Amino acid sequence: MRNDQGVGWFTLETPLPTGGMRIGVTDQGVVSTVAFGPDGGEGEGESGTDVTGADLTTEDRRAAAVTAQLAEYFAGRRREFDLPIDWRVTTGAQQAVLRTLHGTVGYGRTVTYGELADLSGAFDDDPGERGLRAKTVGSIMGSAPVSVLVPCHRVVAAGGVGGYGGGEAGLATKHWLLTLEGVLPPTLDWS
Repeated sequence: MRNDQGVGWFTLETPLPTGGMRIGVTDQGVVSTVAFGPDGGEGEGESGTDVTGADLTTEDRRAAAVTAQLAEYFAGRRREFDLPIDWRVTTGAQQAVLRTLHGTVGYGRTVTYGELADLSGAFDDDPGERGLRAKTVGSIMGSAPVSVLVPCHRVVAAGGVGGYGGGEAGLATKHWLLTLEGVLPPTLDWS
């Protein structure tokens, strides 16, 4: 996506183990959320897009709306977002899976990679092995351009939490988000 399509970027500090997020917005909606790694750099496998654009301030109406809703969510006061998503950087099965996740798996709920593959209908024409479909959904989650707002953290393995982009810090973020939503029990963190 080129900058002539009106992409603006801003940085949002978060309580996530990965730290802040770099967020891209257009007049159509949120186009990308990029988590920073614990060292302040972009988290491994987190970008999902090569979207470019100009920097925005948090006074920009789009940035202000995203900032307010994410702050409420991280504080435990918001359970769903009413922010538009700009889906133009996704296509085909990726878009079908992400739209299904966005529209059907609400706060405090989870779905397995295999269940999401089935729900999305993206693989109905492919009679392949169900395990391969689940792995494909896992790859789609890892390349998703918009995390948190499109709740990739709510997609889990059949036998556990599963993975999350960004390596160890990313997995800690998935645990943090699932704990916030009451899916995982809170634990004492002595570190």
